[in-house]
Amino acid sequence: MKKVFLGLLLIANCFSLFSQSDITKHEIKEHIKFLTSRKNEGRYPGGKTNKRVVKYLEKDFKKSGIESFKGGYKQHFKARLRAEEGVAEKPLVSTWNVIGFIEGNDAILKNEYIILGAHYDHLGLGGPSSKSDKKHTIHFGADDNASGTAALLEIAEKLVGYKLELKRSIIFIAFGAEEQGLLGSEYFVEHPIVPLEQMKLMINMDMVGRLNEEKQVYMGGAGTFPGGVDFMTHLGKSLGLNPVVHAGSVGGSDHVSFYKKGISVMGMHTGGHPQYHTPEDTLELINLEGEKMVCEYIFQTIMRIASTNKELYFIKQND
Repeated sequence: MKKVFLGLLLIANCFSLFSQSDITKHEIKEHIKFLTSRKNEGRYPGGKTNKRVVKYLEKDFKKSGIESFKGGYKQHFKARLRAEEGVAEKPLVSTWNVIGFIEGNDAILKNEYIILGAHYDHLGLGGPSSKSDKKHTIHFGADDNASGTAALLEIAEKLVGYKLELKRSIIFIAFGAEEQGLLGSEYFVEHPIVPLEQMKLMINMDMVGRLNEEKQVYMGGAGTFPGGVDFMTHLGKSLGLNPVVHAGSVGGSDHVSFYKKGISVMGMHTGGHPQYHTPEDTLELINLEGEKMVCEYIFQTIMRIASTNKELYFIKQND
């Protein structure tokens, strides 16, 4: 009887571990709700609101069991903020990338890294990148890019539950100051925490919260690693999605900084919309079930790539 009880207890503990690490609509919503809250004032780089968001990200990484590198979770850098045309240059401000990792289990392949990233900043009260005529109004950035940041936290949490299956290591990066010109990712590749040649693939999530009725997930750069286009197409369809996969079309978000360094990349998103860079990009418009599906797609992508011996190398694209 005692053995039966212990067996049931073990099963219950295992179920608890995996259920806690499941990607859920509730957790996605709560992350986006915090990131887009009025007190965070559009997540502009520098100042108290930036520090509050960084603290939230650090806390979530630690809670999920994501390890930090020796210097901690924060990578500090200075960002030059964009100014309106004809306005004097703005001063440098302090901001951060938030970085954690899961170490792989293969003695050799653990020295190869898959990077999952998303930028957490947005436009604050608008500024030169706003597409709205509403001045000095909070630009909440629910899709851009609270959705990607929430996905980063949820996928990282789930990967911890499956870390014993990973051969390669995974680095998670929440980038700062992307909206100011990819500044966080540019700083990271110029000050890497592991050698650039050990970074085998960078997956970037920027605006993944508005999956449409056709369930189209767009990606550029799938041709920058071997078999990427076919792999991403077949995997997406097997999960009930309709992937729109480009070999090149690397695009204009943080993964570009890695591509310029000869690192394979994929930029993932669910498409543009009229609320882009306006105050109307809010939580109410996020397709939570759709984002959960996108998260599962990216989780499965990482699991399959990080748990295989298949060689990964950079393939330059012409477009």
